[in-house]
Amino acid sequence: MKKNNAITPRETDMAKWYSEICLKAELMSYSQVKGFIIYRPYGYAIWEQIQKYLDKKFKETGHENVYMPLLIPESLLKKEQEHVEGFAPECAVVTRGGGKELSQPLYIRPTSETLFCDHFKDILSSYRDLPIKYNQWCSVVRWEKTTRPFLRGSEFLWQEGHTLHRTADEAKEETLRMLKIYNKLGQDILAIPFVMGLKTEKEKFAGAVETYTVEALMPDGQALQSGTSHYFGQDFAKHYDISYLDSDNTLKTPHQTSWGVSTRLIGSIIMEHGDDNGLVLPPFVAPTQVVLIPIRAADNPEIMKKLNEIKADLEAKDIRVKLDDSEKTPGWKYAEYEMKGVPLRIDLGPKDIEKNHVMTVRRFDGKRDFWSLDENIAERVESELKEINKGMYNKALKYLLEHTTEVHTFEELKDVIENGKGYAKMMWCGDRGCEDEIKNKLNATARCIPFDQEPFDDKCPICGKKAKYVVLFARAY
Repeated sequence: MKKNNAITPRETDMAKWYSEICLKAELMSYSQVKGFIIYRPYGYAIWEQIQKYLDKKFKETGHENVYMPLLIPESLLKKEQEHVEGFAPECAVVTRGGGKELSQPLYIRPTSETLFCDHFKDILSSYRDLPIKYNQWCSVVRWEKTTRPFLRGSEFLWQEGHTLHRTADEAKEETLRMLKIYNKLGQDILAIPFVMGLKTEKEKFAGAVETYTVEALMPDGQALQSGTSHYFGQDFAKHYDISYLDSDNTLKTPHQTSWGVSTRLIGSIIMEHGDDNGLVLPPFVAPTQVVLIPIRAADNPEIMKKLNEIKADLEAKDIRVKLDDSEKTPGWKYAEYEMKGVPLRIDLGPKDIEKNHVMTVRRFDGKRDFWSLDENIAERVESELKEINKGMYNKALKYLLEHTTEVHTFEELKDVIENGKGYAKMMWCGDRGCEDEIKNKLNATARCIPFDQEPFDDKCPICGKKAKYVVLFARAY
Protein backbone atom coordinates (compact mmCIF):
# COMPACT_ATOMS: atom_id res chain seq x y z
CA MET A 1 0.00 0.00 0.00
CA LYS A 2 1.40 3.41 -0.99
CA LYS A 3 2.94 5.41 1.83
CA ASN A 4 1.42 8.80 2.70
CA ASN A 5 4.39 11.17 2.76
CA ALA A 6 2.50 13.60 5.02
CA ILE A 7 2.88 11.21 7.97
CA THR A 8 6.03 10.17 9.81
CA PRO A 9 6.45 6.39 9.42
CA ARG A 10 5.31 4.54 12.53
CA GLU A 11 8.53 2.57 12.83
CA THR A 12 10.59 5.77 12.61
CA ASP A 13 8.87 7.63 15.46
CA MET A 14 5.65 6.16 16.83
CA ALA A 15 4.92 9.12 19.13
CA LYS A 16 5.22 11.60 16.26
CA TRP A 17 3.23 9.31 13.95
CA TYR A 18 0.47 9.11 16.56
CA SER A 19 0.28 12.88 17.11
CA GLU A 20 0.21 13.57 13.36
CA ILE A 21 -2.67 11.15 12.82
CA CYS A 22 -4.67 12.74 15.66
CA LEU A 23 -4.37 16.12 13.91
CA LYS A 24 -4.43 15.16 10.21
CA ALA A 25 -7.41 12.82 10.60
CA GLU A 26 -9.19 15.71 12.37
CA LEU A 27 -9.84 13.76 15.56
CA MET A 28 -8.84 16.63 17.84
CA SER A 29 -7.16 20.01 18.18
CA TYR A 30 -5.03 21.39 20.98
CA SER A 31 -6.59 23.99 23.28
CA GLN A 32 -4.90 26.89 25.07
CA VAL A 33 -4.49 24.79 28.25
CA LYS A 34 -1.99 21.93 28.27
CA GLY A 35 -3.63 18.54 28.47
CA PHE A 36 -7.12 19.82 27.58
CA ILE A 37 -7.99 18.93 23.99
CA ILE A 38 -10.82 19.87 21.66
CA TYR A 39 -12.68 16.78 20.49
CA ARG A 40 -13.44 17.51 16.86
CA PRO A 41 -16.63 16.03 15.33
CA TYR A 42 -14.85 13.06 13.73
CA GLY A 43 -13.09 12.11 16.98
CA TYR A 44 -16.16 12.67 19.13
CA ALA A 45 -18.26 10.55 16.76
CA ILE A 46 -16.00 7.57 17.53
CA TRP A 47 -16.65 8.11 21.23
CA GLU A 48 -20.39 8.31 20.52
CA GLN A 49 -20.34 4.84 18.94
CA ILE A 50 -18.50 3.43 21.98
CA GLN A 51 -20.95 5.21 24.25
CA LYS A 52 -23.95 3.90 22.28
CA TYR A 53 -22.71 0.30 22.51
CA LEU A 54 -21.94 0.45 26.24
CA ASP A 55 -25.02 2.41 27.24
CA LYS A 56 -27.20 -0.28 25.68
CA LYS A 57 -25.29 -3.03 27.50
CA PHE A 58 -25.49 -1.15 30.82
CA LYS A 59 -29.23 -0.70 30.55
CA GLU A 60 -29.71 -4.33 29.57
CA THR A 61 -27.99 -5.28 32.85
CA GLY A 62 -30.20 -3.01 34.96
CA HIS A 63 -28.12 0.15 35.30
CA GLU A 64 -29.51 3.67 35.31
CA ASN A 65 -27.71 6.84 34.19
CA VAL A 66 -27.26 9.68 36.68
CA TYR A 67 -25.10 12.81 36.85
CA MET A 68 -23.08 13.98 39.84
CA PRO A 69 -21.64 17.48 40.51
CA LEU A 70 -18.30 18.57 39.08
CA LEU A 71 -16.91 19.81 42.43
CA ILE A 72 -16.15 17.86 45.60
CA PRO A 73 -15.72 19.62 49.00
CA GLU A 74 -12.35 18.85 50.58
CA SER A 75 -14.05 17.67 53.79
CA LEU A 76 -15.98 15.04 51.81
CA LEU A 77 -12.97 13.83 49.86
CA LYS A 78 -10.89 13.42 53.02
CA LYS A 79 -13.33 10.95 54.54
CA GLU A 80 -11.65 8.19 52.55
CA GLN A 81 -7.98 8.84 53.25
CA GLU A 82 -6.51 6.05 51.14
CA HIS A 83 -8.51 7.31 48.19
CA VAL A 84 -7.34 10.90 48.72
CA GLU A 85 -3.69 9.87 48.92
CA GLY A 86 -4.09 8.00 45.64
CA PHE A 87 -5.39 11.02 43.76
CA ALA A 88 -4.22 14.09 45.71
CA PRO A 89 -1.16 14.83 43.51
CA GLU A 90 -3.37 14.89 40.39
CA CYS A 91 -6.22 17.04 41.70
CA ALA A 92 -7.12 20.50 40.44
CA VAL A 93 -8.47 22.66 43.28
CA VAL A 94 -10.85 25.65 43.24
CA THR A 95 -10.20 28.12 46.07
CA ARG A 96 -12.08 31.22 44.85
CA GLY A 97 -15.62 31.69 43.60
CA GLY A 98 -17.61 34.83 42.88
CA GLY A 99 -14.51 36.92 43.58
CA LYS A 100 -14.18 35.61 47.14
CA GLU A 101 -12.12 33.00 48.97
CA LEU A 102 -14.16 29.83 49.50
CA SER A 103 -14.76 28.57 53.02
CA GLN A 104 -13.11 25.29 52.00
CA PRO A 105 -11.30 24.14 48.82
CA LEU A 106 -13.38 22.40 46.16
CA TYR A 107 -11.75 19.61 44.14
CA ILE A 108 -12.62 19.13 40.47
CA ARG A 109 -13.57 15.48 40.35
CA PRO A 110 -10.71 13.10 39.50
CA THR A 111 -13.35 10.36 39.90
CA SER A 112 -16.68 10.32 41.73
CA GLU A 113 -16.60 7.64 44.43
CA THR A 114 -16.96 10.22 47.19
CA LEU A 115 -19.94 11.91 45.53
CA PHE A 116 -21.73 8.63 44.93
CA CYS A 117 -21.07 7.48 48.50
CA ASP A 118 -22.42 10.71 49.95
CA HIS A 119 -25.56 10.29 47.84
CA PHE A 120 -25.96 6.58 48.57
CA LYS A 121 -26.10 7.19 52.33
CA ASP A 122 -29.13 9.44 51.75
CA ILE A 123 -31.12 7.15 49.44
CA LEU A 124 -30.42 3.68 50.90
CA SER A 125 -32.55 2.61 53.84
CA SER A 126 -33.76 -0.97 53.34
CA TYR A 127 -32.53 -4.22 51.81
CA ARG A 128 -35.47 -3.76 49.43
CA ASP A 129 -33.59 -0.82 47.86
CA LEU A 130 -30.73 -3.08 46.78
CA PRO A 131 -29.07 -3.48 44.40
CA ILE A 132 -28.53 0.15 43.38
CA LYS A 133 -26.86 0.21 39.96
CA TYR A 134 -25.86 3.62 38.61
CA ASN A 135 -23.69 4.83 35.74
CA GLN A 136 -22.43 8.32 34.91
CA TRP A 137 -21.15 9.74 31.60
CA CYS A 138 -18.95 12.75 32.32
CA SER A 139 -15.44 14.20 32.19
CA VAL A 140 -12.84 14.13 34.95
CA VAL A 141 -9.69 16.17 35.59
CA ARG A 142 -6.33 14.74 36.66
CA TRP A 143 -3.43 17.17 36.43
CA GLU A 144 -0.99 14.98 34.51
CA LYS A 145 2.62 16.02 34.09
CA THR A 146 2.98 14.39 30.69
CA THR A 147 0.02 14.41 28.33
CA ARG A 148 -0.84 12.88 24.97
CA PRO A 149 -4.18 13.19 23.13
CA PHE A 150 -6.71 10.54 24.22
CA LEU A 151 -4.08 8.38 25.96
CA ARG A 152 -3.30 10.63 28.91
CA GLY A 153 -4.96 14.01 29.31
CA SER A 154 -5.53 16.46 32.12
CA GLU A 155 -9.21 16.15 31.22
CA PHE A 156 -10.81 13.14 29.58
CA LEU A 157 -14.28 11.75 28.92
CA TRP A 158 -15.41 8.51 30.48
CA GLN A 159 -18.16 6.53 32.08
CA GLU A 160 -18.04 5.42 35.69
CA GLY A 161 -20.38 2.82 37.11
CA HIS A 162 -21.12 2.71 40.85
CA THR A 163 -23.22 0.01 42.47
CA LEU A 164 -24.31 -1.23 45.89
CA HIS A 165 -25.15 -4.85 46.72
CA ARG A 166 -26.45 -6.85 49.63
CA THR A 167 -23.71 -9.50 49.60
CA ALA A 168 -20.05 -9.78 48.67
CA ASP A 169 -20.86 -12.50 46.15
CA GLU A 170 -23.36 -10.27 44.35
CA ALA A 171 -20.87 -7.40 44.22
CA LYS A 172 -18.04 -9.61 42.96
CA GLU A 173 -20.35 -11.05 40.32
CA GLU A 174 -21.17 -7.50 39.21
CA THR A 175 -17.46 -6.59 39.07
CA LEU A 176 -16.69 -9.46 36.70
CA ARG A 177 -19.88 -9.00 34.67
CA MET A 178 -18.88 -5.46 33.79
CA LEU A 179 -15.31 -6.52 32.98
CA LYS A 180 -16.72 -9.06 30.52
CA ILE A 181 -18.83 -6.33 28.89
CA TYR A 182 -15.63 -4.35 28.33
CA ASN A 183 -13.97 -7.43 26.87
CA LYS A 184 -16.94 -7.90 24.51
CA LEU A 185 -16.67 -4.23 23.51
CA GLY A 186 -13.13 -4.95 22.35
CA GLN A 187 -14.24 -7.90 20.26
CA ASP A 188 -17.51 -6.51 18.89
CA ILE A 189 -16.67 -2.97 17.85
CA LEU A 190 -13.03 -2.06 18.62
CA ALA A 191 -11.54 -5.17 16.96
CA ILE A 192 -9.05 -5.31 19.84
CA PRO A 193 -8.33 -8.53 21.77
CA PHE A 194 -7.98 -7.70 25.46
CA VAL A 195 -6.29 -9.76 28.16
CA MET A 196 -8.53 -9.96 31.23
CA GLY A 197 -7.06 -10.35 34.69
CA LEU A 198 -6.58 -9.21 38.27
CA LYS A 199 -4.32 -6.28 39.16
CA THR A 200 -1.64 -6.89 41.79
CA GLU A 201 -1.92 -5.16 45.17
CA LYS A 202 0.62 -2.59 44.02
CA GLU A 203 -1.28 -1.76 40.82
CA LYS A 204 -4.87 -1.86 42.08
CA PHE A 205 -7.09 1.23 42.37
CA ALA A 206 -6.63 3.26 45.56
CA GLY A 207 -9.22 2.09 48.07
CA ALA A 208 -10.26 -1.07 46.22
CA VAL A 209 -10.18 -4.60 47.62
CA GLU A 210 -9.69 -6.03 44.12
CA THR A 211 -9.15 -4.37 40.74
CA TYR A 212 -9.69 -6.22 37.47
CA THR A 213 -8.49 -4.96 34.11
CA VAL A 214 -8.67 -5.39 30.36
CA GLU A 215 -5.25 -4.77 28.80
CA ALA A 216 -4.44 -4.15 25.13
CA LEU A 217 -1.02 -4.68 23.54
CA MET A 218 0.13 -1.95 21.17
CA PRO A 219 2.35 -2.45 18.08
CA ASP A 220 5.43 -1.09 19.86
CA GLY A 221 5.16 -3.82 22.50
CA GLN A 222 3.75 -1.58 25.22
CA ALA A 223 0.53 -2.31 27.09
CA LEU A 224 -2.46 0.00 27.37
CA GLN A 225 -4.84 -0.35 30.31
CA SER A 226 -8.17 -0.07 28.52
CA GLY A 227 -10.75 -0.50 31.28
CA THR A 228 -10.99 -1.43 34.94
CA SER A 229 -13.60 -2.91 37.26
CA HIS A 230 -13.23 -2.69 41.05
CA TYR A 231 -14.66 -4.57 43.99
CA PHE A 232 -14.60 -2.11 46.89
CA GLY A 233 -15.91 -4.40 49.61
CA GLN A 234 -17.41 -2.39 52.47
CA ASP A 235 -14.63 0.12 53.21
CA PHE A 236 -16.03 3.07 51.27
CA ALA A 237 -19.52 2.41 52.65
CA LYS A 238 -18.21 2.36 56.24
CA HIS A 239 -16.27 5.61 55.78
CA TYR A 240 -19.39 7.33 54.42
CA ASP A 241 -21.87 5.79 56.88
CA ILE A 242 -23.86 3.90 54.24
CA SER A 243 -26.07 1.27 55.84
CA TYR A 244 -29.45 -0.41 55.41
CA LEU A 245 -31.97 -2.30 57.51
CA ASP A 246 -31.81 -5.95 56.52
CA SER A 247 -34.64 -8.49 56.56
CA ASP A 248 -33.52 -9.67 60.03
CA ASN A 249 -34.11 -6.13 61.35
CA THR A 250 -30.39 -5.36 61.84
CA LEU A 251 -28.32 -2.56 60.28
CA LYS A 252 -25.81 -3.80 57.73
CA THR A 253 -23.19 -2.33 55.41
CA PRO A 254 -23.59 -2.89 51.64
CA HIS A 255 -20.87 -4.11 49.29
CA GLN A 256 -19.76 -1.75 46.56
CA THR A 257 -18.32 -1.79 43.02
CA SER A 258 -17.03 0.73 40.52
CA TRP A 259 -15.99 0.32 36.88
CA GLY A 260 -15.07 2.52 33.92
CA VAL A 261 -13.59 3.09 30.49
CA SER A 262 -12.55 6.37 28.89
CA THR A 263 -11.66 8.12 25.65
CA ARG A 264 -8.31 6.36 26.04
CA LEU A 265 -10.04 3.72 23.91
CA ILE A 266 -9.79 6.10 20.95
CA GLY A 267 -6.03 6.11 21.47
CA SER A 268 -6.00 2.32 21.53
CA ILE A 269 -7.86 2.20 18.18
CA ILE A 270 -5.40 4.62 16.59
CA MET A 271 -2.33 2.68 17.72
CA GLU A 272 -3.67 -0.84 17.37
CA HIS A 273 -4.89 -0.52 13.79
CA GLY A 274 -3.33 2.60 12.23
CA ASP A 275 -0.66 2.47 9.53
CA ASP A 276 1.62 4.81 7.60
CA ASN A 277 -1.32 6.10 5.56
CA GLY A 278 -3.36 7.17 8.60
CA LEU A 279 -6.23 5.80 10.62
CA VAL A 280 -7.65 2.33 10.09
CA LEU A 281 -11.02 2.31 11.81
CA PRO A 282 -12.98 -0.79 12.80
CA PRO A 283 -16.29 -0.55 10.92
CA PHE A 284 -18.60 -0.45 13.93
CA VAL A 285 -16.96 2.61 15.51
CA ALA A 286 -16.21 4.42 12.26
CA PRO A 287 -18.19 7.69 11.91
CA THR A 288 -18.38 6.95 8.17
CA GLN A 289 -18.48 3.23 7.41
CA VAL A 290 -18.71 3.52 3.62
CA VAL A 291 -17.69 6.31 1.27
CA LEU A 292 -19.07 6.45 -2.28
CA ILE A 293 -16.80 8.03 -4.91
CA PRO A 294 -18.17 9.03 -8.33
CA ILE A 295 -15.62 8.97 -11.16
CA ARG A 296 -16.17 11.39 -14.10
CA ALA A 297 -19.83 11.64 -13.19
CA ALA A 298 -20.33 14.47 -15.70
CA ASP A 299 -19.74 11.95 -18.50
CA ASN A 300 -22.68 9.79 -17.51
CA PRO A 301 -25.74 10.85 -15.42
CA GLU A 302 -26.34 7.18 -14.58
CA ILE A 303 -23.36 7.30 -12.18
CA MET A 304 -24.90 9.73 -9.68
CA LYS A 305 -28.32 8.14 -10.07
CA LYS A 306 -26.96 4.71 -9.16
CA LEU A 307 -24.79 6.02 -6.29
CA ASN A 308 -27.77 7.86 -4.78
CA GLU A 309 -29.76 4.62 -4.96
CA ILE A 310 -26.96 2.74 -3.19
CA LYS A 311 -26.70 5.50 -0.57
CA ALA A 312 -30.45 5.31 0.16
CA ASP A 313 -30.31 1.51 0.46
CA LEU A 314 -27.37 1.72 2.86
CA GLU A 315 -29.05 4.38 5.01
CA ALA A 316 -32.17 2.20 5.18
CA LYS A 317 -29.97 -0.39 6.91
CA ASP A 318 -28.53 2.26 9.30
CA ILE A 319 -25.12 2.04 7.65
CA ARG A 320 -23.22 5.31 8.01
CA VAL A 321 -22.46 6.33 4.44
CA LYS A 322 -21.10 9.42 2.70
CA LEU A 323 -21.45 10.23 -1.01
CA ASP A 324 -18.62 12.59 -1.89
CA ASP A 325 -19.81 14.49 -4.97
CA SER A 326 -17.45 17.42 -4.36
CA GLU A 327 -15.27 18.83 -7.14
CA LYS A 328 -12.10 17.44 -5.57
CA THR A 329 -10.22 14.91 -7.66
CA PRO A 330 -10.72 11.17 -7.04
CA GLY A 331 -7.05 10.90 -6.02
CA TRP A 332 -7.50 13.60 -3.37
CA LYS A 333 -10.60 11.84 -2.08
CA TYR A 334 -8.81 8.49 -1.90
CA ALA A 335 -6.03 9.99 0.23
CA GLU A 336 -8.51 11.87 2.44
CA TYR A 337 -10.65 8.85 3.31
CA GLU A 338 -7.62 6.63 3.64
CA MET A 339 -6.23 9.10 6.19
CA LYS A 340 -9.56 9.06 8.04
CA GLY A 341 -9.66 5.28 8.06
CA VAL A 342 -13.05 4.81 6.38
CA PRO A 343 -13.45 1.01 6.32
CA LEU A 344 -14.94 0.58 2.82
CA ARG A 345 -14.75 2.66 -0.34
CA ILE A 346 -17.04 2.13 -3.34
CA ASP A 347 -16.07 3.66 -6.70
CA LEU A 348 -18.34 4.03 -9.72
CA GLY A 349 -17.29 5.49 -13.07
CA PRO A 350 -18.22 5.27 -16.77
CA LYS A 351 -16.27 2.03 -17.33
CA ASP A 352 -17.91 0.47 -14.24
CA ILE A 353 -21.35 1.37 -15.60
CA GLU A 354 -20.42 -0.32 -18.89
CA LYS A 355 -19.34 -3.45 -17.03
CA ASN A 356 -22.35 -3.28 -14.66
CA HIS A 357 -20.27 -3.32 -11.47
CA VAL A 358 -18.80 -1.17 -8.71
CA MET A 359 -15.24 -1.37 -7.44
CA THR A 360 -14.76 -1.77 -3.67
CA VAL A 361 -11.59 -1.16 -1.65
CA ARG A 362 -11.16 -2.23 1.97
CA ARG A 363 -9.08 0.11 4.13
CA PHE A 364 -7.52 -2.38 6.53
CA ASP A 365 -5.92 -4.72 3.99
CA GLY A 366 -6.32 -2.84 0.69
CA LYS A 367 -8.31 -5.67 -0.88
CA ARG A 368 -10.07 -4.65 -4.11
CA ASP A 369 -13.15 -6.35 -5.48
CA PHE A 370 -15.88 -5.86 -8.08
CA TRP A 371 -19.53 -6.30 -7.18
CA SER A 372 -22.28 -6.64 -9.75
CA LEU A 373 -24.86 -3.87 -9.78
CA ASP A 374 -27.49 -6.57 -10.14
CA GLU A 375 -26.88 -7.87 -6.61
CA ASN A 376 -28.11 -6.29 -3.39
CA ILE A 377 -25.23 -3.92 -2.64
CA ALA A 378 -26.55 -2.97 0.81
CA GLU A 379 -26.68 -6.59 1.96
CA ARG A 380 -23.21 -7.18 0.53
CA VAL A 381 -21.90 -4.16 2.47
CA GLU A 382 -23.46 -5.46 5.70
CA SER A 383 -21.62 -8.75 5.26
CA GLU A 384 -18.38 -7.02 4.23
CA LEU A 385 -18.31 -4.80 7.34
CA LYS A 386 -18.60 -7.89 9.54
CA GLU A 387 -15.77 -9.55 7.63
CA ILE A 388 -13.61 -6.45 8.00
CA ASN A 389 -14.16 -6.34 11.78
CA LYS A 390 -13.35 -10.05 12.04
CA GLY A 391 -10.23 -9.64 9.91
CA MET A 392 -8.99 -6.70 11.98
CA TYR A 393 -9.62 -8.55 15.24
CA ASN A 394 -7.83 -11.68 14.04
CA LYS A 395 -4.84 -9.65 12.84
CA ALA A 396 -4.55 -8.00 16.27
CA LEU A 397 -5.04 -11.35 18.04
CA LYS A 398 -2.24 -12.90 15.97
CA TYR A 399 0.06 -10.07 17.05
CA LEU A 400 -0.93 -10.51 20.71
CA LEU A 401 -0.25 -14.24 20.69
CA GLU A 402 3.06 -13.84 18.86
CA HIS A 403 4.20 -11.15 21.31
CA THR A 404 3.44 -12.93 24.57
CA THR A 405 6.65 -14.68 25.63
CA GLU A 406 7.27 -17.03 28.55
CA VAL A 407 10.36 -15.91 30.48
CA HIS A 408 12.31 -18.07 32.91
CA THR A 409 15.20 -15.79 33.91
CA PHE A 410 15.77 -12.11 34.58
CA GLU A 411 17.83 -11.89 31.37
CA GLU A 412 14.94 -13.25 29.33
CA LEU A 413 12.59 -10.79 31.05
CA LYS A 414 14.99 -7.95 30.26
CA ASP A 415 15.21 -8.97 26.61
CA VAL A 416 11.43 -8.94 26.14
CA ILE A 417 10.95 -5.62 27.92
CA GLU A 418 13.89 -3.66 26.56
CA ASN A 419 13.44 -4.81 22.97
CA GLY A 420 9.71 -4.05 22.78
CA LYS A 421 8.70 -7.67 22.30
CA GLY A 422 5.38 -7.28 24.16
CA TYR A 423 4.23 -9.17 27.24
CA ALA A 424 6.73 -11.05 29.36
CA LYS A 425 4.77 -13.94 30.83
CA MET A 426 6.50 -14.72 34.12
CA MET A 427 5.97 -16.85 37.21
CA TRP A 428 5.89 -14.59 40.28
CA CYS A 429 6.22 -15.23 44.00
CA GLY A 430 3.67 -12.55 44.90
CA ASP A 431 6.11 -10.31 46.80
CA ARG A 432 5.95 -6.55 46.25
CA GLY A 433 9.74 -6.37 46.36
CA CYS A 434 10.09 -8.29 43.10
CA GLU A 435 7.60 -5.96 41.39
CA ASP A 436 9.54 -2.97 42.62
CA GLU A 437 12.82 -4.41 41.37
CA ILE A 438 11.38 -4.96 37.88
CA LYS A 439 9.99 -1.43 37.88
CA ASN A 440 13.29 0.09 39.04
CA LYS A 441 15.52 -1.88 36.66
CA LEU A 442 13.33 -2.19 33.57
CA ASN A 443 10.59 0.46 33.99
CA ALA A 444 7.99 -2.28 33.54
CA THR A 445 4.93 -3.09 35.63
CA ALA A 446 2.70 -6.07 36.30
CA ARG A 447 -0.14 -5.49 33.86
CA CYS A 448 -2.32 -8.23 35.33
CA ILE A 449 -2.58 -11.70 36.77
CA PRO A 450 -4.48 -13.23 33.82
CA PHE A 451 -7.47 -15.45 34.44
CA ASP A 452 -5.73 -18.17 32.46
CA GLN A 453 -3.34 -19.48 35.13
CA GLU A 454 -1.24 -22.32 33.74
CA PRO A 455 2.01 -22.52 35.76
CA PHE A 456 5.16 -23.22 33.72
CA ASP A 457 7.90 -22.73 36.37
CA ASP A 458 8.30 -23.47 40.08
CA LYS A 459 10.34 -20.43 41.03
CA CYS A 460 10.17 -16.66 40.67
CA PRO A 461 13.12 -15.60 38.43
CA ILE A 462 13.65 -12.43 40.46
CA CYS A 463 14.10 -13.83 43.98
CA GLY A 464 14.15 -17.60 43.50
CA LYS A 465 11.25 -18.16 45.92
CA LYS A 466 8.33 -20.48 45.18
CA ALA A 467 6.18 -19.01 42.41
CA LYS A 468 2.46 -18.50 43.02
CA TYR A 469 1.07 -16.70 39.97
CA VAL A 470 1.43 -16.29 36.23
CA VAL A 471 1.81 -12.53 35.62
CA LEU A 472 2.17 -10.42 32.48
CA PHE A 473 4.83 -7.71 32.72
CA ALA A 474 5.29 -4.90 30.20
CA ARG A 475 6.02 -1.24 29.82
CA ALA A 476 2.80 0.70 29.52
CA TYR A 477 1.26 3.93 28.33
